[in-house]
Amino acid sequence: MKDFEQTFYKRLKNRLSAWINKVLNGTPNHFFCFFPEKTGIISNYMLKIFFSGIKVSDDQLNKLNNVPENAITVYATKNKSYFERYFYYTRYRGKGILCPEIGFGYRVFMWQPLSRITKIIIARLDSLLYGKTIQDPCNSGYIKQELLNGRAAIFSLVEKKGFYHKFIRSETDPILFLIEMQKTIDRPIYIIPQLMFFSKKPHRKDPSLIDILFGSEGKPKKIRKLVALLNHSGKIFVEIAEPVNVRDFIKLDENRELVNKQLAFALRRWLLVDINSHRQSITGPVLKSVDELKQNIITSERLQKYLESYAKNRNISIRHASLKASAYIEEIASKINPGAVKIFAAMVKWLINTIFDGVTVNYDVLNKVKAESKKGPVIFIPCHKSHIDYLLVSFLLYQNNMPCPHIAAGKNLSFWPLGPIFRNTGAFFVRRTFKGAVLYAKVFSEYIHKLVEEGFNIELFIEGGRSRTGKLLRPQLGLLSLILNACRNGACEDMIFVPLYIGYDRVLEEKSYIHEIEGGQKKPEDFRQILKARKFLKKRYGKIYVRFHDPLSLKELVARQNRASLKEMTLKEQNLLCRNLGSRVVNAIDSMTLVTPHALVASALLNCFKKKFSYDHLMFHIETFMNYLKSQKVKLADTLLVDYDRAVHQVIESYVNGKFIEISHENNVKDADKRLEKAYFKINENKRAALEYYKNNSIAIFIHPAFTALAILERDSFQFAATDLHSGYSFLQEFFKNEFMPDTERTSDYFVRKNIKAFIDDAIIVPHSTLPDTYNITSIGLRKLKQFSRFLKTYFESYLVVLSFFDRYANKKLSAKDRLKKIQSLGNRMYKNRTIELKESLSKVNYENAVDYFISHRIKGANGQEKIDHYYTSLQKYLNYLYR
Repeated sequence: MKDFEQTFYKRLKNRLSAWINKVLNGTPNHFFCFFPEKTGIISNYMLKIFFSGIKVSDDQLNKLNNVPENAITVYATKNKSYFERYFYYTRYRGKGILCPEIGFGYRVFMWQPLSRITKIIIARLDSLLYGKTIQDPCNSGYIKQELLNGRAAIFSLVEKKGFYHKFIRSETDPILFLIEMQKTIDRPIYIIPQLMFFSKKPHRKDPSLIDILFGSEGKPKKIRKLVALLNHSGKIFVEIAEPVNVRDFIKLDENRELVNKQLAFALRRWLLVDINSHRQSITGPVLKSVDELKQNIITSERLQKYLESYAKNRNISIRHASLKASAYIEEIASKINPGAVKIFAAMVKWLINTIFDGVTVNYDVLNKVKAESKKGPVIFIPCHKSHIDYLLVSFLLYQNNMPCPHIAAGKNLSFWPLGPIFRNTGAFFVRRTFKGAVLYAKVFSEYIHKLVEEGFNIELFIEGGRSRTGKLLRPQLGLLSLILNACRNGACEDMIFVPLYIGYDRVLEEKSYIHEIEGGQKKPEDFRQILKARKFLKKRYGKIYVRFHDPLSLKELVARQNRASLKEMTLKEQNLLCRNLGSRVVNAIDSMTLVTPHALVASALLNCFKKKFSYDHLMFHIETFMNYLKSQKVKLADTLLVDYDRAVHQVIESYVNGKFIEISHENNVKDADKRLEKAYFKINENKRAALEYYKNNSIAIFIHPAFTALAILERDSFQFAATDLHSGYSFLQEFFKNEFMPDTERTSDYFVRKNIKAFIDDAIIVPHSTLPDTYNITSIGLRKLKQFSRFLKTYFESYLVVLSFFDRYANKKLSAKDRLKKIQSLGNRMYKNRTIELKESLSKVNYENAVDYFISHRIKGANGQEKIDHYYTSLQKYLNYLYR
């Protein structure tokens, strides 16, 4: 009987084992950590609907393309979250991207297919029935094999009980597991950090009651996540940090001697720092109240020492000096408010959609800026053409998941009601001059130091104010110098400079700019101007073009000077670096200039030789400039690329309708479509300054061929050698250095050679058949050279007016204001008696630049007569080439 029972149980056991083996497909490796790509139709549909509102942009998903095809993919999140684990699984599977089927430390029960749950339970029972230990997915080799088979995994860096489980109970640490696995295989393992954002708002230092109960927006608890998903799913978005190659990490010099556990600690720190810095690059630093910032600034050791000295020198108490400093901080400081930023973004979006035809942005470079922002605070430096500029930059950054910068704004913009609005959206206010306000200057520099130290991004306009001429103004380096001083004083290890071009088909302030250029007084900003601005909403102003330049690292710029940091530089070396950086930024903005149809047609109109010209004559000029732009691969507006003829035709039509140019016909033209093609044009003299503004929008592109063309004409021969042009080119570049910032990184020879090649491509010149480095001007080429050189005529005439003033008033001492009035009066007389031809030469800005140039060359008295005669001869010589 006993033998029968043993035989019966043995047979039953064998049959049960066979059945279990069949059900489990011959392997005990069935775990809840595995969530198969193929699940039930219902669960698949429900998960897809549940997460459908969460955004993952294509730009972010493109980062996954950096992972080699043979790599093992492992996703990483900072905090353990089944919400995120299910999302990445669902969304990536739907996008056809390798989804995380394996979860280190995650056990999926609810969404598993019933057949899998059955197998997992049977596998567990099998282990218990037969006295086996329950298999661990890592130690059993299961996860390693699944990863080698091409599946992806996911793990979290921080868990509520993670330290206890990993380092006390000695559960498998996924990072240690991956490092050990990497050392045994040839294929690289890539860890891809994932971040989910429930809000763009920066964190507050002091949590609210809601934050305490339901978790912060940066780390919400389950209820807050669910509420956000149901009410504001469109505001939840995902960012992907740069993938980390584990094999490359192990090979780093500082890691070569580390054992596996030390490597795991180092890699964990690396990933956490990367995720935290990436998060801060989107939400910005922790927000503090103005009172807290004020306290930190005033109690700083540097300012306290200064206040003691200041109080002693003026015989006042430290308390009184501190009160003045506190008032200055109130006058300066931004009071950025996330709620106001959100409303502001909606308003700017409405404004842009109402009066513009869209915004073109080079998002590929913006993504580079975003990646670089993890290294330190970003200093955005746009050109300044319109009040729309600072609204637009903040809006674009906010829309692309970057924090709104703190914007340096003139104190003239602090009027009610815009002042408080600007403060709440990031503006801090600065006086136009610090003259006589030494304490204000010190407090302002300490405020800048605090912004940089806290890690806030800053936006400044290097021109100091809006350009009234359409081209870049000379750089004003005061604020840039303060920012460099902050870095020198230890506020940050590195900062990133981002030059930024902003262009418009048409600017809102066109009329006021022309008024100021021609000598009119600038009207101060006030509430009445806001009321008048309603008329702008009834017009359309074309497109806006925004182009970010590749970011410049301060640490790298300093390293090029053979210095490890700014602290190692002398103040003289730092000042030189600041000037070079200013020059580099201006040249970078110029290099990003985009040519619009309005700028192209305005350039052709103003460079026409005749007072009255045909459509064909105008098109000849336009095509000459287009040939040059194409040969130099200059960035063109979309409208020029898509349909060049239509874009040009529409701009000519708009200039006719706007009375910029007058139209007439020699014969009656019945066909409306042929009205322009058969017409003759004449520029409205009262609109020349406006056309000059739009011409100057792209003059940075044409100034080098203009210098080269005039240097060729100066030879006064149909044959020349390239080396003959260097002296003429260098003179023009130096003479107009206040108008066009010289490129300190390239020589005149570089630009001469570059433009000679472009002129050869357009048959303007041809190489000599026998003489090396020698060229001949073609018959049509002479005409085209004059076209290019006429870009300079306005400036030559403006400088001639100023030189004539110095010649006439050599011995009179005048204030700068009186001197400018007399120059303007003289210019008007010279225009009336036809000594100068162009009305746009009567430019206040050109006059001021010319005055600075001649004074810097010691022309401001009787002893300068010899220099005056020298420059007068040169000016007349060049103008003769431009007149004939």
